[in-house]
Parts: sequence; structure tokens; C-alpha cells
Amino acid sequence: MISPLDILTSDLLRYPLIIAVLIGFTAPVVGTYLVQKRLSLLGDGLGHVALTGVAVGWLVGAWISATPADLLAIPGALAASVVGALMIEYVREVSHTSRDVALAILFYGGIAGGVVIIQLAGGTSQNLMAYLFGSLSTVTALDALISIVLAVVVLGIGVGVSGLLAAVTADEEFARASGLPVRTVNILIAVMAALTVTLSMRIVGALMVSALMIVPVAAAQHLVVGFTRTMRTAMVIAVVCALGGLLITVYVDLPPGGVIVLLTIAVYALGLIIRALRPVREHPAVTGPGPSRSGGAATAARATPHH
Repeated sequence: MISPLDILTSDLLRYPLIIAVLIGFTAPVVGTYLVQKRLSLLGDGLGHVALTGVAVGWLVGAWISATPADLLAIPGALAASVVGALMIEYVREVSHTSRDVALAILFYGGIAGGVVIIQLAGGTSQNLMAYLFGSLSTVTALDALISIVLAVVVLGIGVGVSGLLAAVTADEEFARASGLPVRTVNILIAVMAALTVTLSMRIVGALMVSALMIVPVAAAQHLVVGFTRTMRTAMVIAVVCALGGLLITVYVDLPPGGVIVLLTIAVYALGLIIRALRPVREHPAVTGPGPSRSGGAATAARATPHH
């Protein structure tokens, strides 16, 4: 029987625990803005693109005879995710292609590119399984270090300039008319999503990382009102579910990503029940994670300093 002390002292478990906490803090921060912008599937698209980056990392590693073979997999996923995020914003702004079509192209191209390139690298599609669904045994000290750096960047942007991000995501047209840097904010949010996908791949897996961005935020909307309270509540939910899911998989042989996502969905279902049992108020609460589309956006924009 594994004791709590064994969990804290074992390298095999210590690094996944660190990453799980970081995922719990960062994913809902990004997810709050994605829900506000109605871009809940962006994380899925970037997760698929990240698989191509993983395969490219394997291919480069094979060329330079890197040890282990997947040494450059996470750096490759990071680069591919950021490029994919920037491509989505570029396609949305300069072409007539809608963003959902751009996301669909990323879905299909990411999976196809990953499978083909991993074969060129001398591997098989089985080598991608740990990145698709998450795995504790593949997490290294380097992964933990990269995750810490990515988490600091995401939290620094997502929390540090939350007033500006909230103003733009609440009402993009009003923000543009107010002189706010809408394009820069959209790029920042897309890049934050890309960094979070890379951060979460080792534990949650590329196919389910978007759930940890979106579901805790959706659950928090049923429990609290207001942008900041929604974000903070979602962070608590995500941290508890990430740690709880990880600890369950220590004692039961189950994929960590699937367990974590199922726990977040259970919390969401509980939130639905709690909301249904609440007495109906005379003035319904705002259900969105941010300010309202009219007065709230104006308030957020006025509260954001102009530089």
C-alpha cells in the first residue's frame, strides 16, 4: 500500500503532483476567457496540433540521436501549439474562413500530421498514446520545470492584466471602439491556450485538456456570480479534481486524464443540482463568467487603463 509519504518522496509521483497543481491553477484562467469568447473548442484544436509538434520533436530527436527519443517532444508540442494559435487568429482576421472551420482544419491536420511524422521518426502511433490520454510514468523533472515556467507566464498574463482581457472578451466591438488593443488581446488569449495545452499534455492528455479549461468554469457559473469569483471558484474546482484524480490513479490503474475529467464533470452535475434547488430570485444572476454584454463591458473597459 502506497503511503502519503511515498507519494511526496517518490520522483515518479512528485513531478505529476506539481504539474497537476499547476494545471489546476492555469487551465481555468484561460478557460474563463475562452468561455466568454465562445471558443470552448479552441483547446481541442490546439491539443490536436500539439500532437504534430510531439511527432516533430521525435523526428528531430531521431536525427540528432537524442536520448531519450522523446526528449524534444514537449518543446515540439509547445512550438506547434503556439504556431497553431497564431494561425487561427490570422485566418480569422484576413480570410473569410470562420473560426470553427479553422478549428476543424486544426483537428484533422493535427492528428494526421502526428501519425505520419511519428512514422517517419521510426516510431508508431502507439508512441503518441501517452500524449493523447496522459501518463504518470512518462513525466520527468524537465517536464516539471517546463510546466512551472509555462504556468508563471500564463498566470502572469491571465491574472495580471485580467481587467483588459475581460473588457475585450465581454464585448469585442465596444472594446475596439474604445481604443483597446483587441488584436493583441486575442493573440494573448490564443497563446495562453497553447501554453496551457502543452502544460497539461503529460497528465491530462491532448484529447481531454480542453475539458479542464472549460468544465470547471461551467461548473463555477452555477455556483457563483461575477468574473473574478467565477475564475477563482473554477481554479479551486480544477485543483481539487486534478489532485483527486491523480491520487485515485495512484491506487487504481486508470488513465489520469480520464479520471480528472470525469471528476470535473461530476462537479458540474452537482452544480446543476445546486442551482436547480436554489430559490428563484427576483433578479436573475448573470450566468456568464464576465461582465454583461452591454453595461458590464463598458464598465470593464472604463476600468482598464489606457496605455
